[in-house]
Amino acid sequence: MGGEGGPLSRSGLRGREDELGELEALVASVARTGSSGLALIQGEPGIGKTTLLAATISTAREAGYSVGIGKADELHRIVPLSSLAACVLHGDRPLLSADTFADLARNHDQRIWLVERLAGAIEDRAGGMPVLIGLDDVQWADPLSRFALQQLPARLRTSPVLWLLAGRREPAGPAEEIVAAADGSLPAVTVTLGPLSGAAIAQLADDTLGTAADERVRDLLDGAGGNPFLAVEMLTALRDAEPSDDPVPRGLVVGVRGRLRSLQADTLRFLQMGAVLGRRFDFHDAAALCGRPAATLITALDEAVGAGILDDDGDRLVFRHDLLRQAVYVDISPSARKALHREAARGLVAAGRPPVDAVPHILRGATPGDEEAVSLLRRAAEDVLPVTPGLAADLMTRALELVPSARPLRYAVGEQTILCLTRAGRNGEALATGDRLLAERPPLEEFGRLQAGLGGALWNMDRAGELRRRAEAALALAGAAPRITARLTALRTLALSRDHDLVAAREAGEAALRAAVQAGDRDAHTLALSGLGEIAQNAGENALALDRFAALSAVDSAFLPEEIVAHLHMDDFDAGARLLLRATEAGTTRQAMLLWAQGQHDLGLGRLDDADAAFATMERLENEVHAPVQQVNGRVIRSWIALLCGDRDAARLHLAAAREGLEAKPNPGNTAAVRFLEALHADADGDTGLAVDRIRQVEREGPFMRWRVLRDWTGHAIRMALSGADGELAGELAAQAAAHAGRNPAVPTARGVAAHALGLVRNDPTALERSVEVLDSGPRPLVRAAAAADLGRMFLAADRRRQAVTALTRARDTFTAAGARAAAARVQRDLEKTGAGGRRPANVQRPVQGWEALTASERKIARLVAQGHTNRSAADLLVVSPHTVNTHLTSVFRKLSVNSRVQLANLVTTLPED
Repeated sequence: MGGEGGPLSRSGLRGREDELGELEALVASVARTGSSGLALIQGEPGIGKTTLLAATISTAREAGYSVGIGKADELHRIVPLSSLAACVLHGDRPLLSADTFADLARNHDQRIWLVERLAGAIEDRAGGMPVLIGLDDVQWADPLSRFALQQLPARLRTSPVLWLLAGRREPAGPAEEIVAAADGSLPAVTVTLGPLSGAAIAQLADDTLGTAADERVRDLLDGAGGNPFLAVEMLTALRDAEPSDDPVPRGLVVGVRGRLRSLQADTLRFLQMGAVLGRRFDFHDAAALCGRPAATLITALDEAVGAGILDDDGDRLVFRHDLLRQAVYVDISPSARKALHREAARGLVAAGRPPVDAVPHILRGATPGDEEAVSLLRRAAEDVLPVTPGLAADLMTRALELVPSARPLRYAVGEQTILCLTRAGRNGEALATGDRLLAERPPLEEFGRLQAGLGGALWNMDRAGELRRRAEAALALAGAAPRITARLTALRTLALSRDHDLVAAREAGEAALRAAVQAGDRDAHTLALSGLGEIAQNAGENALALDRFAALSAVDSAFLPEEIVAHLHMDDFDAGARLLLRATEAGTTRQAMLLWAQGQHDLGLGRLDDADAAFATMERLENEVHAPVQQVNGRVIRSWIALLCGDRDAARLHLAAAREGLEAKPNPGNTAAVRFLEALHADADGDTGLAVDRIRQVEREGPFMRWRVLRDWTGHAIRMALSGADGELAGELAAQAAAHAGRNPAVPTARGVAAHALGLVRNDPTALERSVEVLDSGPRPLVRAAAAADLGRMFLAADRRRQAVTALTRARDTFTAAGARAAAARVQRDLEKTGAGGRRPANVQRPVQGWEALTASERKIARLVAQGHTNRSAADLLVVSPHTVNTHLTSVFRKLSVNSRVQLANLVTTLPED
């Protein structure tokens, strides 16, 4: 058995029969069951990982797999998607065309979108045959490929896809991250290769030498330590050596170096230049680094290939094993290596290569003060920022290290570093970097730019007060350019949106908007409109908020989700649905926020199961990109949904998650939402005192109606206050609801909630009847059902049984239609008190397993997938996100206890139509 660059012996694997058997069993299992699997082959360099990988791939091809195989490279692990490129572009039937792949890697700035497109291509292929995606040397995978590999196995777990990885053992390395991300969602096998046994090494010797190894050879092979690559190198040298009675034949030093020393000087020099360029390199690039015309190095190339050091695949030259490259590389002195890497970077750029191709050499060869290197790092960071912001942040951090403190360039580089760190979610690092630069006493212009650059990090860290102070301090110093002044003014507006004096905040926002338009600065424009939209929503001025967010999305379509939610606050669900459709079809760079808007839309229309799926998917996507924006509010709503549906266990889990999220982001809005959720739980547990206390805590955070996520729940809060005999609190809430309705006379929900609140506080059935009538003209069935239930109870208390039955029946049926089984059961109990209970609603608790456990949307998707639809085609038919389909499908597989689409299809075909 040879090393990882391909065996010198062709007699097959030696000593790895058990490991190969385990992998072949996984190959067979994936093909048989139609569900995915993952295997990791790990071990030290030269231990045989690539040979075992190749043998497994050969088995898969014979079994009818479509195979895509790639190899990561140490010096190319910065280029986005470079590691996965070969997996999807090459092979017997490439998954993607080169043009499509280039479009994915270059023209889209959303990692989640990119992964979904890759998943769709693999899923399409897996619909006709099992697929194997293999990646060798995974320890050197680029960040975007690593991100994709952490998502794709779980995303495609229901399709016959085998993920086969090979790499060195590295605790917490890329391979471990990928396996951990897939943990529990699909079968995973880790094959750890140790030293070969003495018997296997002896078989290798027989294969290579063509005769039985004598005792002298066996003693020499002990020095290989069971490493097959080293053993074969030693055996090859021994086979090719001249006969000798010496204990160690001439030419057999520890294998590789002996072979290298036999090469011509030009060949060794050529190999050294290639080693600097990486394991795979271009012949012309190596010739350029040698300072020689390519034609003069053909003899050197032929000798290197003939000696088994290089392979030539027709496009590029490849060191046959990375240990060979390392052996060449370490013989170059460290100072020479640094200079060569710097020269390699210069040569790649001169040849028209993208800056990111030169970056690995810059990182090894640049020295402080190298402004050309800094420029390349900045350009590369700008290129990769949309898809790998973490890498962009690392590149800019290095660029900043290369700029001495005295250089004027330092502050421009620092500003870009701050922005990249913020985009990567490394807000604390961004703030620390900015403060270090500010401590160097930059000129006033740069001072303002740095403070403006820090605005995003401070906002993300919920430090609105500090953001305001810094913006005001920078504005007070003056000296900044109009564009920077406009940004600082807009950032101050954003900070003021969290303030109590929203009138003053609005005035500041109008001034900021004028300054942004006058300066012609797009960033200032979007910040000003965003701040004005937040101010209007916090003030409860829904129509004005819609105007602001519509203007914002016109400037930048990424803010379309904010416009959608603003339409929903106006009760214009038709407009919201049109915009959701447009955003889903066109794609958006903020898919998690779009799912937040989708969840709000479904919740408002009483589609509780769909809303829960949207919020769950939103949280998953936010976690994938490490940007938890709406997770606390999402968990609050999911907990409330679970309470309505009677799933107390799920409700408690969501409450615990919301509390945990609040610890990480303790802003006033999150605090108010979690305290209100605690009130709902206390009320459900019969602890009225605790419920009233939590409502009071919400009020201390600010007027209840300021927190827009709570506005539709005012009736619940007043009911709790009245149950706790806190008439004063109930009156305050009712007054806030009336004021909110006054600000929004065109919004039926606002007017209906105000009438509902007034009816509860005054015990006035006429006001409640008016509430139900107004809410009938609005789109929110759950709000209407809550008002009808309170009206029915009030009629029942007044012994107006006929009217009570009508109102309660309507409330029960509406809750039942929405899937709010617990709410429906409570109304049913009130109905039974009238003596006219009628039919009882469905069981409070939906089954947890089986077809009856599936929601309506889950059944639709199960039937579509059983018919052969992919996630993408099912999403297109249902006009939802493929991410939402994936969430529903995960639930379907769990509830039906199936592991593949084949199993799902077999099960669904036995069921009657719904």
